Amino acid sequence: MTHPTAEAGGLAIEATAVAKSFGSVQALRGVDLTVRPGMLAALLGPNGAGKTTLVRILTTLLRQDAGTVRVLGRDVLAHPYAVRALIGLTGQYAGLDEALTGRDNLVLIGRLAGLGRREARLRATELAERFGLAAAAGRAAATYSGGMRRRLDLAASLMNRPALLILDEPTTGLDPGSRVELWAALRELRELGTTMLLTTQYLEEADRFADAVHVLDHGVIIASGTAAQLKARTGEQVVDVLLAGQDAGAAAAALRPSIAAADLRVDEASRRLTILARDGLGTLLAAAALLQAAGIGVADIALRQPSLDEAFLTLTAGAPR
Repeated sequence: MTHPTAEAGGLAIEATAVAKSFGSVQALRGVDLTVRPGMLAALLGPNGAGKTTLVRILTTLLRQDAGTVRVLGRDVLAHPYAVRALIGLTGQYAGLDEALTGRDNLVLIGRLAGLGRREARLRATELAERFGLAAAAGRAAATYSGGMRRRLDLAASLMNRPALLILDEPTTGLDPGSRVELWAALRELRELGTTMLLTTQYLEEADRFADAVHVLDHGVIIASGTAAQLKARTGEQVVDVLLAGQDAGAAAAALRPSIAAADLRVDEASRRLTILARDGLGTLLAAAALLQAAGIGVADIALRQPSLDEAFLTLTAGAPR
């Protein structure tokens, strides 16, 4: 499918200085966000950062107080119906009629999107097969598992063949198996060239799948770039230590003569220590020497780049409040 903005070299999403308040609460305080056609962009942020408010504005469900938003070349305030016809939305909770069968849910959404009766049924059959729901399509949605519900909800958001798919924390509450199923479906869509904006609290999802990551905190974008670029912004490496069986608290005490408490995280349950390596390899060597001198056995020790989770915590810790 050809994306409407791709032919003109435009952007799938272009938001500039977007602000939104609810009474005295400023949910968004001047958000700038761009998403190119064909990419998967991840929007990260802690609870209350403004992610869902921004999604609701992008999908015309909420009007911004200030700033401009263009989706697939259309202004969301001037042309909301045109925007809705071009996008798909999967929210935090599956919006299904549990009394209807899976197939009838899809047909209903297709009809509401303007598809003819025959076209809606053909499209419903196609999507049920694509997302592994063909065998269950004749069953009431109330009988579906959590993973099946999310896949059905995703299929429903694709009934109108959207050029842009917006996913607001689609894997929240899913068990690991259901998350894997949903991401397999999203991976297929990405390979087909569908543009996606994803909000998620599972940072490993953004790390593995996103072309660009935007960190939203307290209503502003505080960092943007690839996952690798955001990790590099922390400016530090990390030393991971897995103890051979000793008490993690004792190991931490042995390290404190040369490692600040703020640079050390202790996980008693897994007997792991995580050290901010301000001196890179030097930190690793110093930690190994201190542990050896204290007679503490080490099963594994390694120097690595920070994870996206660690970069996220570093970035949001320094965000404006």
